Amino acid sequence: MHFAPAAGRRVAVVIEASNAYARGLLAGIHRHVREHEPWTIFLPEHGRGFPPLEPLARWRGDGVIARIETAAIARTLAALRRRQKLAIVDVSAGRLLSDTPYVETDDAAIARLAAEHFIERDFRHFAVLAPAEAVVAGTGRSVAVYRSPGRRGTRPADDDEPIEAWLGALPKPVGLLACYDIRGRQALDACRRAGIAVPDEVAVLGVDDDELLCGLATPPLSSVIPDAVGAGRLAAGLLERLMRGERLEKDEWLLPPLGIASRQSSDALAIDDLLVVAAVRFIRERATAGLKVQDVVRKLDTTRRILDGRFLARLGHSPHEEIARHQFRRVEQLLAETDLPLATVAERSGFRHAEYMTVAFTKRYGTPPSRWRQARRR
Repeated sequence: MHFAPAAGRRVAVVIEASNAYARGLLAGIHRHVREHEPWTIFLPEHGRGFPPLEPLARWRGDGVIARIETAAIARTLAALRRRQKLAIVDVSAGRLLSDTPYVETDDAAIARLAAEHFIERDFRHFAVLAPAEAVVAGTGRSVAVYRSPGRRGTRPADDDEPIEAWLGALPKPVGLLACYDIRGRQALDACRRAGIAVPDEVAVLGVDDDELLCGLATPPLSSVIPDAVGAGRLAAGLLERLMRGERLEKDEWLLPPLGIASRQSSDALAIDDLLVVAAVRFIRERATAGLKVQDVVRKLDTTRRILDGRFLARLGHSPHEEIARHQFRRVEQLLAETDLPLATVAERSGFRHAEYMTVAFTKRYGTPPSRWRQARRR
């Protein structure tokens, strides 16, 4: 087999860019190319699952990185490989093209991380909204699973799938893992239609951490952060080795997730103290509007002494600390995601003065907010 010099290699990248995970893959491939000898890239524009098969079938090159998610893509690439002896790396878990190395996220590691996320919040009941059962592996717990047609990463054929009855029948409170963010949004919509409180009755966690999808959800969706960029870099590195004529030591390459982006959809504690639950819910809704503990006391028609005692017994901290946690979480978000001046950040986070916010932030984080913002941006 003839191998072109690195700078002259022609590589097709068959990955659409409509979601955050796919864009992460492309970013990882770009980083590899930038750090090594450049490739000539063929990047056909297409919708998910519908690549331009005719141009791809006519293309001639040295290697392909593809999300092989349909039988048509697999047949086209198999024919290319027979005709041109080119190297292929798959970045889908579908395994539709045999004897092809693939790079994907580690579903078992995602399940374990999700279970830990819910266990830390005292949840004892777990559920999975998934078209595939792979994400259930590794939890070590009894899990209710809603099964529907399709593979991980494919959009449900009908956004109005009748999952309300399934959600309503789950034991409450329950931690729900949705296998990707669109499914998480679907679960949130179903809970809203069924009158199920999120996150107090059903805490929802998605996968892929698409910031736009998660941020525009109501409430904002927590999500597992996959190493999409790392997967793209790894796939490009493996393809480089294959194009040099090397034999890979294995076909399966799984990357663990980077962590969890915790947002309001899973920001709950599964406790049976209704007073504390109501207080936390009220604090969550009003913390950034300058809420004081006495406002919570009046809202719940109780006393400061009772409220403090119940919080310390159930949560291990005071109502004042609960308010502060929500305020500082908002400060973090605004510092990381916007260029708003500190005075505006303070106002939108429930602090009366920027100076007080700066002092309190520095005491809590060990660094001033302006320096924290710079470090976060880097």
